[in-house]
Amino acid sequence: MFKGLNPLLHSELRLAVMSLLISVEEADFVYIRKETGATAGNLSVQIDKLSAAGYVEVTRRSEGRSRARFAG
Repeated sequence: MFKGLNPLLHSELRLAVMSLLISVEEADFVYIRKETGATAGNLSVQIDKLSAAGYVEVTRRSEGRSRARFAG
């Protein structure tokens, strides 16, 4: 039986991030920001929420850039 959609994914931006990552598996922060049209601050907060829930894995690079990866 179909389980209800997790309320965490009701946010349009969080759902957009998940849809994007499912299609590419991994993307850097700048690419996700450009594709979603989100501000850097808002996107950072939403990616942190997805990471805390286990939906994405975030890696930070030594040059200060971060990448998000679909955790599924």
